[in-house]
Amino acid sequence: MDMNVDELVKASEAWIPIVLEYGGKLTLALITLLVGWWLINMLTGRVGALMRNRNVDRTLQGFVGSLANIILKVLLLVSVASMIGVETTSFVAAIGAAGLAIGLALQGSLANFAGGVLILLFRPFKVGDWIEGQGVAGTVDGIQIFHTTLKTGDNKVVIVPNGSLSNGNITNFSREKTRRVDINIGIDYGCDIKVARQVLLDIARDPRVLRNPEPVVFVTGLGESAINISLRVWVATEDYWGVTFDFIERAKERLDEVGIGIPFPQRVVRLVQEA
Repeated sequence: MDMNVDELVKASEAWIPIVLEYGGKLTLALITLLVGWWLINMLTGRVGALMRNRNVDRTLQGFVGSLANIILKVLLLVSVASMIGVETTSFVAAIGAAGLAIGLALQGSLANFAGGVLILLFRPFKVGDWIEGQGVAGTVDGIQIFHTTLKTGDNKVVIVPNGSLSNGNITNFSREKTRRVDINIGIDYGCDIKVARQVLLDIARDPRVLRNPEPVVFVTGLGESAINISLRVWVATEDYWGVTFDFIERAKERLDEVGIGIPFPQRVVRLVQEA
């Protein structure tokens, strides 16, 4: 019996320090994991609430929140593994190599992703806006992380990569509440400019036309066969195309009524007879 006790005491002298050493590390690592996991969830929740308060797009909210949560938790697990004595150098190298390989393989997609983040963050346009970019014009039908969907005037659906869209010029026709309509017309040189001006100003007496800034008519140039005049009025953005089409038709009709002609393009041809 005494031998068994002695052997047990000798064995305990060997493994108790190991248990104390690794038990302490394991306990500390477990506490770090639990506290870190809770802090990461709380932090990503706060970030999500901040983005919601600033009206960041929901697509971007979900993506950024999930991405940040995953990255932070991976870093936490690597840190906890190193605390209990696991060699993490190879893990870090493997993660770096995998990230590099994925980045090279998906560099086009990553460019589109970065463009999508910029578009969703800075909002150069929103769903429902009429824009022109990358040689395509249409109504924004949807904004995704990797691409933007446009619907053209003849109801075609065009998918534009966000990378090229964010790096090029974008014209947003719907962002401002008002737009200027320009009606450019050429009249005969023999016509009275004052009469033509009054006809165009009469056309501008339309309820859709804003009074401030007030409509103006002025001569823009003297062409080869016509005096070029322009009627400029301001309208609500949603009335732009309706006013443009109506005013072009009315201008032709009213100018004809008062005898002001719109000349055909002319060219003087000189014939030289050789002796």
